[in-house]
Amino acid sequence: MELKDLLSLLGGLALFLYGMQMMSNGLETAAGNKMKQILEKLTSNRIKAVLVGAVITAVIQSSSATTVMVVGFVNSGLMTLNQAVWIIMGANIGTTITGQLIALDIGAIAPLIAFLGVACIMFMKNEKARHISEIFAGLGVLFIGMDMMSSSMQPLRDSAMFMDFMTSFSNPLLGILVGAVFTAIIQSSSASVGILQALAATGMIPLSSAVYILFGQNIGTCITAVLASIGTKTNAKRTTVIHLLFNIIGTTVFTIICMVTPFVQLMESITADPVAQIANTHTAFNIVTTLLLLPFGNKLAEIAVKILPDNEKEEETIQKLMYIRPFESNYPVGHAAVVISQIQREIDRMIEKTRKNVEQSYDAVLAGDAGRLEEIQEREDYIDYLNGEIARYIVSLMSVEMSERDTKSINSYYLMLGNVERIGDHAINIAEYTQFMKKWEIRLTEEEKEEIVKMKEISRQTLEALSLEDETKSAEILARVSEGEKEIDEMQKKYLKRQIKRAKKGESKAECGIMFSEMLTDFERIGDYALNVAQLYDEMA
Repeated sequence: MELKDLLSLLGGLALFLYGMQMMSNGLETAAGNKMKQILEKLTSNRIKAVLVGAVITAVIQSSSATTVMVVGFVNSGLMTLNQAVWIIMGANIGTTITGQLIALDIGAIAPLIAFLGVACIMFMKNEKARHISEIFAGLGVLFIGMDMMSSSMQPLRDSAMFMDFMTSFSNPLLGILVGAVFTAIIQSSSASVGILQALAATGMIPLSSAVYILFGQNIGTCITAVLASIGTKTNAKRTTVIHLLFNIIGTTVFTIICMVTPFVQLMESITADPVAQIANTHTAFNIVTTLLLLPFGNKLAEIAVKILPDNEKEEETIQKLMYIRPFESNYPVGHAAVVISQIQREIDRMIEKTRKNVEQSYDAVLAGDAGRLEEIQEREDYIDYLNGEIARYIVSLMSVEMSERDTKSINSYYLMLGNVERIGDHAINIAEYTQFMKKWEIRLTEEEKEEIVKMKEISRQTLEALSLEDETKSAEILARVSEGEKEIDEMQKKYLKRQIKRAKKGESKAECGIMFSEMLTDFERIGDYALNVAQLYDEMA
């Protein structure tokens, strides 16, 4: 094998992987955050979920990309572990389409597919049509790369040493190990299976040896999901365990079948084409393994939980992001849905902490207890931390290509952040009035206490209504928060008039009047900022 052949092999592999990346990007920008709704509707039962996993993987030609997407969805709470099991099974079936297309020699028209796809990207005005064209352009580039790899391996047929090396893979363990390691290195079972098919096409490796490499390739493809799960929550890591279990069980079963039955001879009898033989074996491996494990999907999830038990307890006192993890620019399909969900959940945490601070601040004033200020300040520091980290994360997404709708959603969340943080600031203002009360020995009248209790209650109700968990309820959320904000404005005006009357009658100290009027301003601003958040959420939805 000359240097030009080696360079051709590497160039073909680069085009193959780049084509796969183009297809992933095309689907991601075409679907974007809608991938969340698609999966919610179509994963209601195991059969639908398996089909969804198969179709998505067939479109992007990568089970690794689909599995990494699932890891992200589980980590961000968009998908349960049990739903993930079925998607992963489907992904393993969908990835076999690449081998079947190679066997059909689609590479002969690959340049035409790539040309048409690129032409549409260049000249079409419709954004969605351009993204769909990117999928087809990627498919063409992928198969051009496959043809380059096949051509570069032709000279290896004349190498006796290489031929001897290939026949040594009849040892099952060696074949599985080589297939797993090679696939783990290039992080694509589709590419490694394609290379195996190219070797088989030259007659350098018989199916009896190729099957074990093929089984190992299914295990090696799990490395991408394993790497993606680093730094995620335990439940997301369990997704990779399920993926590994699926392929290890399948490899064990099929290795035994190949050793004790004429399975290889059966595959060879179906077609004389060695490329098609490998494609058919790969398809049979994943379909049979899926059918075998389909009744035990929930059991696989239980085993994953036992392997990775819940041993991590979230310490709320330690400032950290619970859902957001560092964004990877090469994240595959579904990243828009994942990042938007991560941001939404972290802002929900901010709102919950802010609500607690607002309630506890009113309680501190009612009790005249300045000692509670420390706990409230600690929570305010956490709110400020979340504000800074979420904002930094959103800024890091600005350079990432997303659909116009998803970009607007992220911008809306960015604006929400500032409003939630300001509610926290007003909660601190209210809590700090306890120091003012202590300094000036202020004692609240029963009427003032009663008004503060009502202020606390309407503030609590308004902030509790401000949940970002379900976009479909955004109009209902806006209506409830608007009603609360309107009531807050009316109460603020009424209570201010009452306070002025009390001051005139001498029923309240001047210092108390100043403090109470300032508190009413904070009370009114809390309602304003809550309404801003609800309006942004409704516009976004």
